[in-house]
Amino acid sequence: MKSSLSINSRLIVLSRIVLISFFALFSVNTFAEKKVKAPDFTLKSRSGENVRLSDFRGQVVLLNFWASWCGPCRQEMPILDEIHKKYEALGFSVLGINVDAKSEKAINYLKDTPVSFPVLYDAKSKVSELYSVSAMPSTALIDRDGNVRYIHPGYKAGDEEKYRKKIKALMRE
Repeated sequence: MKSSLSINSRLIVLSRIVLISFFALFSVNTFAEKKVKAPDFTLKSRSGENVRLSDFRGQVVLLNFWASWCGPCRQEMPILDEIHKKYEALGFSVLGINVDAKSEKAINYLKDTPVSFPVLYDAKSKVSELYSVSAMPSTALIDRDGNVRYIHPGYKAGDEEKYRKKIKALMRE
């Protein structure tokens, strides 16, 4: 069956997608640069307790949106745990926000890859929508005053160095 779109039409559509993606990424970073208040939320943790973002006011917080099916998420989790352990005593916390529709998948993954930071469940992706999550994983850094200061979609080896630099800078403020 022949496609109804010509090669030129496909290139135009592809270039529009790339352009829209670029502007979406730019607007996310602009959002962070303006020190917009982080949208508050409450989610159930794996211990069954409700955890509210505003309870972490006064700390630097790294929100990490992840899913059990996401390869880069699995690669990043142990690294985030190391970062959490290293800076926790200095007023820093990681909150892992799992977006799997069924939390059992995340629970099973965490049995094999335990982490010391709180893992919260956003099965309906309400919090993910608040933070305009466009990629898995996605990371947001929030300053001590509760402002979103940095958003990073995706993960590839080495991105953790960017996180460390941002975390250190925010902790010095």
